[in-house]
Amino acid sequence: MKVDIKSEGTSAVAILSGEIDHHNAKEIRSRLDRYIIANRPGELAIDFRNITFMDSSGIGLIMGRHKLINQCGGVLEVRNPCTYIRRVFKLSGIERLVKITCEK
Repeated sequence: MKVDIKSEGTSAVAILSGEIDHHNAKEIRSRLDRYIIANRPGELAIDFRNITFMDSSGIGLIMGRHKLINQCGGVLEVRNPCTYIRRVFKLSGIERLVKITCEK
């Protein structure tokens, strides 16, 4: 699992690659949390373009980062989830908490 965080002014994009499962979700959470607390971005976009698999750990990952970034005064966006992940987000209700966008 790879996490690459790029700052863009007061915003940031975290590009995830690989799989999100219970084995590596803790590492991803830790990395994103450290970044949010240290930098307090106004907006953090998590890009799922390169995610090949996600289990329920991904739901917790998004919900927890949403809560933390809100406490720090920012907003969370999810970008480019594949069709099945988008469906999981819809079923879980995450789309009511965070903006989900797909680039063409």
